[in-house]
Amino acid sequence: MGEVDPAFIQHPKHRPKLSIIEAEGIPLIDLSAINSPNSISDPEAIERIVREVGNACKEWGFFQVINHGVSSDKLQKIEASAKKFFALPLEEKRKIKRDLNNVLGYFDTENTKNIRDWKEVFDFDVEDPTLVPASPDPEDDEETEWTNQWPEYPPEMREACQEYAREVEKLALKLMGLIALSLGLPEDRFKGYFKDQTTRIRLNHYPPCPSPELALGVGRHKDGGALTVLAQDDVGGLEVKRKTDGEWVRVNPTPNAYIINLGDTLQVWSNERYESTEHRVMVNSEKERFSIPYFLEPAHYTIIKPLEELINEQNPAKYRPYSWGKFMTHRKLSNFKKLNVENIQIHDFRI
Repeated sequence: MGEVDPAFIQHPKHRPKLSIIEAEGIPLIDLSAINSPNSISDPEAIERIVREVGNACKEWGFFQVINHGVSSDKLQKIEASAKKFFALPLEEKRKIKRDLNNVLGYFDTENTKNIRDWKEVFDFDVEDPTLVPASPDPEDDEETEWTNQWPEYPPEMREACQEYAREVEKLALKLMGLIALSLGLPEDRFKGYFKDQTTRIRLNHYPPCPSPELALGVGRHKDGGALTVLAQDDVGGLEVKRKTDGEWVRVNPTPNAYIINLGDTLQVWSNERYESTEHRVMVNSEKERFSIPYFLEPAHYTIIKPLEELINEQNPAKYRPYSWGKFMTHRKLSNFKKLNVENIQIHDFRI
């Protein structure tokens, strides 16, 4: 990626400012109390974490966690594999290129809001194969399977990815339990939705960009699933739209921390008690950047709607029910072609 092709150039309104506002106050939550052997005997510490998680979800929709229980060894292995893979010649990476028939694998021409992102990615699903609808058509009941594509090199990449996925899954489900408790629900309230999960992990590589004031690594967007668990390197570039004033603020990397953000699915389940937050990724002219988001997503046959326990006469449902599988397959199609309209969003189901 040399000079900036017009396909990458953001509309002037959405171009990044190179003066950075540091994100003061993004909550940093210590999970050691729920990861220690005697955590059951310290209900006060767990209550405190539940309170912190609830406040972070309400005020930011984003937070960081430390002492999260994910092995640093597993993270280092997947990071090392990602660096080796992205360093391969382009024709080698394109041997496992994603397309409309197989949406998993390598891709370097992704659009966000119909503008091309300055990045290359490798996607794999946690469940392999993953059962999904054959098309976004509401009348079409046919199912199909998405299967992971793995590169020949590095040979250790497949195992590194699968081991990492198992570790982060434990953390993601633990966090969903804390979020359920913070909403006054039983800890296992969300667990059943992820039995046949469509969860995906992405390896992101953002090469140096000659004009970081014109392009973005990922344009402004919200995540569609339940929850995202992000590992980022020490280069930084993630920005969050602050709810209080709409300013874009930089989330600086914290050593050994994961960044957690709520997705649209959780916004609907909670009937807007909690909201997903818009975010984007800046690029820079000198350094490449790597990150690994884990997108926790429910089974394709899940009907997403506000939970019964969180609606009543004073607070009626704010969304019509929709099929997660159909919603997801519709959004996947937009990765491969530029649409004339904005991609499907949860506000299309707002009552």
